[in-house]
Amino acid sequence: MEFSPEIYSLVVAFVRSRNDICTLCRVSKGFQRAAERALYNTLHMTVPNKSVALCNLLNDQPRFPPLVSALTISLRGIELSSEDSNDSVDDSTSSLPPDYWECVARALRSTTHLRFLSIYLGTGMDPKVAWILDGCIFQLQMFHCDMAWDDALVSFLSHQHRLSDLHVADFNNEDTTNTVSISHHPLRQAHVLPRLSFLECGFPEVVNILVPRRPVTHVKSCFSRPDVPGKREELALLLNSLRSSSQALRALNIADSSYTDSFSQEFLPRIVSAFAPDPTLRYVGPLVLPVDGRQRLAFYSCLRRLSQLRATELEVSDWEPPPTSFAAMRALASELHMYCPSVNVVVFSRNFESKVLMSVDGLWRMDEETTADLIWREV
Repeated sequence: MEFSPEIYSLVVAFVRSRNDICTLCRVSKGFQRAAERALYNTLHMTVPNKSVALCNLLNDQPRFPPLVSALTISLRGIELSSEDSNDSVDDSTSSLPPDYWECVARALRSTTHLRFLSIYLGTGMDPKVAWILDGCIFQLQMFHCDMAWDDALVSFLSHQHRLSDLHVADFNNEDTTNTVSISHHPLRQAHVLPRLSFLECGFPEVVNILVPRRPVTHVKSCFSRPDVPGKREELALLLNSLRSSSQALRALNIADSSYTDSFSQEFLPRIVSAFAPDPTLRYVGPLVLPVDGRQRLAFYSCLRRLSQLRATELEVSDWEPPPTSFAAMRALASELHMYCPSVNVVVFSRNFESKVLMSVDGLWRMDEETTADLIWREV
């Protein structure tokens, strides 16, 4: 007796074990189709030898690649194999099979319906592997990577017309594509990345290239220069680019290598003024919370001008004693909420460790499940 495809898919959805899903492939043709979709829809490649075997399977079985919608390739934390773990070997890439990237490249070219792709490299690995994307015809919705920002990566991005969520960790000023001025960069053209909405990058130059004339609403970046005059210059360019977005900005996360009270007192007013008189920001941070009471009142007075603010991150590393207890953080969150009643999520950061407090029915509670690094994406 044959069931509808929806029934088969519903049954498979209730099976948690991948081994059991594999068993369903042998029950009937109907279950085989539903089970194969479940098995190959989302793939994680973390063990190099198994990844090569999976890539070979995708290359040898034409019916599998079109089923792949999401793929994560992660080589973080990779360890040397026993035969390579001798004193003469100090390169973590030696644990990769010699044909690893060639197999991955062939598999990527066959996954024509891929929509979500993440590529994370291991420490010490050559980041110039964007060539594996050459010849790929899929149109991504999300792309996260820490590959080198080179000509191959720029060429790939220039052909992604559906991409809305982009995270790139690198930017190389010495690459031939990036030596041209920002205004003439090939990715600055209006028809490139027309749907980009979420942008996360480690260098403000990428913001200046990708935000203008695109519907970018969420941005995470950081200052690349440690000196205050340099950060002022970068901030001015950033704000000019952010104001050029075709959509109202909702989240802005600008990190710094060293957080100072004095620069934060410049940073926040410039952010508020840049998006006045009707600021749409729902998240802004990290911001240094002043220790001095009068300065803190001025800080709250400026912050409350962001009338739609829902969440913020407060840096409290300079506080002595540090507000590390729940009672201390709750008191500060309540104080902030008194002046900025729209805020219901506060992240307290100290020495790069974060705690999330969330207001539920008027009561502040520690949220152990929410990841602080993702709050700017969720507002």
